Amino acid sequence: MTEFLSQFISGLFYFEFYYPLFMAYLWIIGSVYYYFHWEREPHRNISSPPALAEYPGISFIVPCYNESKNIAETVEFLSRQKYPEFEIIVINDGSTDDTANVLRELAQRFTALRIVDLKHNQGKAMALRMGSLASKYEYLFCIDGDALVDENAAAWMMRHFITSPRVGAVTGNPRIRTRSTLLGKIQVGEFSSIVGAIKRAQRIYGRVFTVSGVVTAFRKTALHKVGYWSLDMVTEDIDISWKLQLDHWDIRFEPNALCWILTPETLTGLWKQRLRWAQGGAEVLLKYARDLASWRKRRMWMVYLEFFTSVIWSYFMLVIIILWLTGLFFQLPAALTVPSLLSGWNGVILGITCLAQFAVSLVIDARFEKGLGRIYYWMIWYPVAYWILSVFTTAVAVPRAIFKKKGTRAIWISPDRGLRP
Repeated sequence: MTEFLSQFISGLFYFEFYYPLFMAYLWIIGSVYYYFHWEREPHRNISSPPALAEYPGISFIVPCYNESKNIAETVEFLSRQKYPEFEIIVINDGSTDDTANVLRELAQRFTALRIVDLKHNQGKAMALRMGSLASKYEYLFCIDGDALVDENAAAWMMRHFITSPRVGAVTGNPRIRTRSTLLGKIQVGEFSSIVGAIKRAQRIYGRVFTVSGVVTAFRKTALHKVGYWSLDMVTEDIDISWKLQLDHWDIRFEPNALCWILTPETLTGLWKQRLRWAQGGAEVLLKYARDLASWRKRRMWMVYLEFFTSVIWSYFMLVIIILWLTGLFFQLPAALTVPSLLSGWNGVILGITCLAQFAVSLVIDARFEKGLGRIYYWMIWYPVAYWILSVFTTAVAVPRAIFKKKGTRAIWISPDRGLRP
């Protein structure tokens, strides 16, 4: 028994080390290949999107809840789109602040703006559904109520729909606005070196885990075919991504479609955000597990395995942390003793790999904004701060997803927007 426990703990350490190492190099290689294959040329200048064969009308769908401080700026940025024909539909989902009054004032200034006013909080998925039903165009650009969209984003994203009838959605490239604290600075690097790299790498093997809910364009025909957004999923963006891809619609990533967003800069706000993301991912794993048994759905196997393995890694890491903490206060058997969370040479290799990944990703993303190099210094804290956060949010999220009452409506909760720049 002692020998078995010793081998088990040793196996946990190997898995804890090799899994993030393997994924980091997978994302590095995938993102570099994506960059040279699709991104480097001829689309380096984000201010000059390629000319389209046609310019069909588009509908900007903006669901919002208690966004009185942000919605005016969002609408103003949307109104500057360099696109010939569009409408802006803002769905006020039962806001309890001054959002309704702000929207009425905006409607007098912008003729393209239409307002859908829901009396009660129905949740983001329902707000998106209502906006889709109210829209008059085939292409829907869904934007969060605090997002500032680049003036060329629509043209960049529309090129995918025009050139391929199988494209069901195009996800944009969120950039962080709030960076006045350590957490904010780390998230700037995270969205470039982790989120951006994952999107690029996943596109190489054909499927993405999720679109970015803050800025994604959809083909309405595809949404209608899969039944629109689910009302009971904590993260509607992850769910709709799986719905579309399991129905064989393609999802593209458009790095030139920039969107500036607000993110949490407090530990409490960050915990709530990452817990919601983790629970949403777990709900998707449970919901679509049976569907993946079909050979026709095989292109989703890689994405499912990637996230499932990350969940297992989090729980194994939790076991190691618990054993290490227990060993600080109690004398454990030698087979269960964890002298440190990460041995010396392992930690050095992981650290170097993380910094290499950050460096590659920041070089790729350098054309989108200046000063990213100054963020590199702060990224040394990413493995400590965010890996540990991921472990604990996953540990809490999975049971919540398993025991969640079926059919429970997911409603809005005002997020932490961070400290304004």
